[in-house]
Amino acid sequence: MRFERFEEVARRAWEDIPPAYREGIDGLVVSREAVPHPELPDIWTLGMCDTESYPSEWVGPDTTRSVVILYWGSFRNLARLDPEFDWEAEIHETVEHEVRHHLEWLAGHDHLGDVDYAMDESFKRNEGRPWDPWFYQHGERVAPGMYAVEDQAFVELEFTPDAFESAREIVFEWRGSRWAFARPETLGDVHFVRVEGLPDAPPLVEVVLVRRVGWWERVKGALRGRATEVLESDVSNPSRRP
Repeated sequence: MRFERFEEVARRAWEDIPPAYREGIDGLVVSREAVPHPELPDIWTLGMCDTESYPSEWVGPDTTRSVVILYWGSFRNLARLDPEFDWEAEIHETVEHEVRHHLEWLAGHDHLGDVDYAMDESFKRNEGRPWDPWFYQHGERVAPGMYAVEDQAFVELEFTPDAFESAREIVFEWRGSRWAFARPETLGDVHFVRVEGLPDAPPLVEVVLVRRVGWWERVKGALRGRATEVLESDVSNPSRRP
């Protein structure tokens, strides 16, 4: 997509955002730049919300101002890597994404920044690079013990070592039903079990088995530099339980 067409679609996406949600945003800037991710190869920053807050006892559009920026060069580089790249859909999604950053700044938090972190760590994991095994907890908490990171779902289950050893199978909830698969041999500290064959499932569903420890034990382990034992395994077609 040529820059002129890109700017036209971006402006239309910007105008599609209701004015109430754009309050405190000084405008949309469309740049020709390509901005690479500072750490991850072949990842490009498509946009950003440049926010500046002014000292005040009241947080609102008068004290928190933002500018939304889209990088045409980054879109172009990403499109070269993906022949099915949907320019218009990605432009609209990026504009909405950056406006949400501004709204969360107004609310005094930045949950979307957490999601960005989780996606970065997920990418590192897929690339075989060092990654944070607790990254999924930075995603959206959609239910008790369940997290979503974009199109990935994580179901977290805690076990004491004794409870894990005595269990013959792992039982978890998905879409209002109970499902089960054979217990893995080893618990570790964090054990990611990729589950395939679930109905209405996103591309990735993982049951995360976590060894239950007290906060003091976790602190002592960190102080001693003990590495977290992270395991990964796969199961297919879990059994549905009544």
